[in-house]
Amino acid sequence: MFRLNVKKMGFATGFTGTLLYLGCMIVINTVGKDGSVIFFNSLLHGLDTTSIIRMDVPLLEAFFGIIQTFILGWLIGACIGAFYNLQIKNK
Repeated sequence: MFRLNVKKMGFATGFTGTLLYLGCMIVINTVGKDGSVIFFNSLLHGLDTTSIIRMDVPLLEAFFGIIQTFILGWLIGACIGAFYNLQIKNK
């Protein structure tokens, strides 16, 4: 069985989360509030997002959100890689 590179797994997960965050920003900015509500309601299997979607997100807050998403994704990916590697039996 091969071992995962923990740092690369963390980066891949963090970068994927960042792309999802950016995709969310693009959806909200291109389709407006009503389109965003329809999109996210269909994604979240019946949860109503009408009251939680905010259209006036400051640029600095969005920037920090991207950074936080990457960091959390990196930590989650690194943990997955490390836990996976712990389960491999060494020969």
